[in-house]
Amino acid sequence: MNKKILIIVHQEHSTPGRVGRKLVERGYDLDIRRPCLGHELPASTQDYEGVVVFGGPMSANDGNELPFIKDEIDWLAVPLKQKTPFLGICLGAQMLALHLGATVFVHERGSAEIGYYPINATSAGKALFDWPDHVYQWHREGFELPHGAKLLATGPGNFTNQAFSCGETAYGIQFHPEVTLAMMHRWTVRAFHRFVLDGVRPRESHFTDRLLYDHAVETWLDSFLTHWLALNEAADRASAA
Repeated sequence: MNKKILIIVHQEHSTPGRVGRKLVERGYDLDIRRPCLGHELPASTQDYEGVVVFGGPMSANDGNELPFIKDEIDWLAVPLKQKTPFLGICLGAQMLALHLGATVFVHERGSAEIGYYPINATSAGKALFDWPDHVYQWHREGFELPHGAKLLATGPGNFTNQAFSCGETAYGIQFHPEVTLAMMHRWTVRAFHRFVLDGVRPRESHFTDRLLYDHAVETWLDSFLTHWLALNEAADRASAA
């Protein structure tokens, strides 16, 4: 039986993009669930090599209006307790932060990050990987650093916390390494109304900046996935010993 990764997305037609493609290329099957469509999440993640929670247009604070959001945030206790490698991307990172007791917030001036923005790795982040100096963002909310979490990357702009780890197996990143060129075209057309927000990069810069920065983002993603997938293998060896 092939190894499986649990993929959680938040819209009917959302895909795991480049992250999903790279996982398939490494020999993993993807079990894609959409809680927004009523898909149930498993009671255990012990049969999975990892869990990835992607972004979406909703807020991690929408639990009262969207019960599946609250249910999903509560469910994060399962992979965390079972030490299944976990990655939260954008909304997924904000859900992880909220689950861990931190605040997810809208910027006080209504600013957003949409396009490429610089980030800086902390000393803890540099000890793990070589990081890109610019990453692709698409968000209006940010998160505080959860108590006990390790800050891995920061941004110099309106949203300081950009990447963190919790324990040995859980990671949250604010940016979008999964975005393909086709996804970028789709997002910038379907959500063009977002470009009126403060701080957003002009649409054309998304494509010119991709030529400059995407190779480093993809290189980082390869390094991250190698490290992240090895966490489960290390846990299996420890259990066997």
